[in-house]
Amino acid sequence: MRSALNETSPENIALMDGDVHFTYGELARRIDRMAGGLLAGSRDLYEKRVAFLVPASVDYVIALHGVWRAGGIAIPLNVASTEPEWEHCLTSAGVTQLLTTEATRGSIQRLCDRLSIPLALVHEVATDPPAALPDLAPERGAMIVFTSGTTSKPKGVVTTHSNIAAQINTLIDAWAWQSDDVIPLFLPLHHVHGIINVLSCALWAGATVHMMPKLDLGRLCDQVANNVFTVFMAVPTIFVKLIDYLEALEDERSELICEGFSNMRLNVSGSAACPIEVFEGWRRLTGQVLLERYGMTEIGMALSNPYVGERRPGYVGQPLPDVSVQLIDEAGALVTEEEMPGEIRIKSPTVFREYWGDAEATTSSFKDGWFCTGDIAVFEDGYYRIMGRSSVDIIKSGGYKLSALEIENKLLAHPDVAEVAVVGVADRTWGEAVAAVVVLKGNAGMTVASLKAWCDGELSPYKIPKQLKVVDELPRNAMGKVTKPSLKTLF
Repeated sequence: MRSALNETSPENIALMDGDVHFTYGELARRIDRMAGGLLAGSRDLYEKRVAFLVPASVDYVIALHGVWRAGGIAIPLNVASTEPEWEHCLTSAGVTQLLTTEATRGSIQRLCDRLSIPLALVHEVATDPPAALPDLAPERGAMIVFTSGTTSKPKGVVTTHSNIAAQINTLIDAWAWQSDDVIPLFLPLHHVHGIINVLSCALWAGATVHMMPKLDLGRLCDQVANNVFTVFMAVPTIFVKLIDYLEALEDERSELICEGFSNMRLNVSGSAACPIEVFEGWRRLTGQVLLERYGMTEIGMALSNPYVGERRPGYVGQPLPDVSVQLIDEAGALVTEEEMPGEIRIKSPTVFREYWGDAEATTSSFKDGWFCTGDIAVFEDGYYRIMGRSSVDIIKSGGYKLSALEIENKLLAHPDVAEVAVVGVADRTWGEAVAAVVVLKGNAGMTVASLKAWCDGELSPYKIPKQLKVVDELPRNAMGKVTKPSLKTLF
């Protein structure tokens, strides 16, 4: 992948970072200078892992693309994570260098010093590029994004330059990206939703991205009312917040913002199932019929409602271009009848290369060349509908996929906790809310407020339980395994 930037119109605006704009030509020059600084006289980074802790900004784009152009593997870190979470990412991936900004340096400097990982500010690295930057074969690793699976620790998903190009191209075609599109980017930039669906698609198409390190509903809606954007992508939680925000405004102001959304060519919801009441509420307010889709860190996007055609509430649509889908039942047989459930399995050029340093997990995630998603779906009248996960240990909350086991392991460190089970419970705002069922030691007491206070700094905010039940014992089956489905009834 010589460049993931559109090079046809270098004078067009690629990024808005606050009130400052950057053209494609200027961005390309900055990226090449970053690549030159990272190479530091060498010819190629040869898949060295370079992590970066950078908020949504021009520096983020320069770091990501600079690592790619220098031949390294880029590892975007979650700016909201805790030190133990960053440490897992850095050590498991064997990171050789970390890039950051003045604003985020203080939060990770101590960890880098302890791990002996060189740390530099993005603007300090840039230098004149060499005469020739490395040629990058499509099969070379480009990025590691960490995702929570059924184990207690996140796994590093390695995507190649070819995978990323395929993920982008399938969405460019399916969602009719155009060079005159303008989109806000407030989604997390350590997930494919923000990295691929918004940022990379826009820059590949020659569109303009407004970088927003933090979502400000008031500022966002001001821009929407002024018809700044043509495309809008968010998780269901954001649409819930927008609906509540719009309904609380005076009629005249609300109508102006709703008209701005109505004038956009596309609104997309993803990363979690969109409740039908949210789907219909958004249509009632704005006239926009949300386009829902389905994907994973390991595969990019696989299914999507059509850009032109029926967008069916509660369904994730049909296979995207160059994506093959099959449903497999519990007996391992291909599901051939409609309305019969099965696990979604995917075969596509978009599918990742490996879990970094975990050959066993990589091998076990594929069957006969098909990636096993762990998600259960049915096929009904031409559209796929997601029913849930084959594992109860994955919680989809606010667009994140969370590992219940990871959260449980952290909560077990609480001095008053004897046993704990974490489940996801239905929630209008979050899709699923993290809920903890706890057995306490001795005569200890606990409230949800005290638990949240203890978790502050121990877990990322979106992993902290929002609900709590204290019980005398956890229900278990004959094998001693906690029967999590029965715990959901407590809430």
